[in-house]
Amino acid sequence: MNGNHLFQERLTQAINFSGKSTNQIERELGYPRNALHNYKMGSEPSATRLMELSQYFQLPPNYLMGGYP
Repeated sequence: MNGNHLFQERLTQAINFSGKSTNQIERELGYPRNALHNYKMGSEPSATRLMELSQYFQLPPNYLMGGYP
């Protein structure tokens, strides 16, 4: 399992755990529509977006990108 696949899986889990819709999270973060969907489908976030997602979900960036805590 490569790191990108782990990012997709962990982002999906974080979204599901939040209890919010993808669109709601995108609005709260000020992201364009479908940005999170694109990440779940294989696009990788910029370093800035990774940090924003990390802070939003209160998860370490390394964990989101496939590392272990």
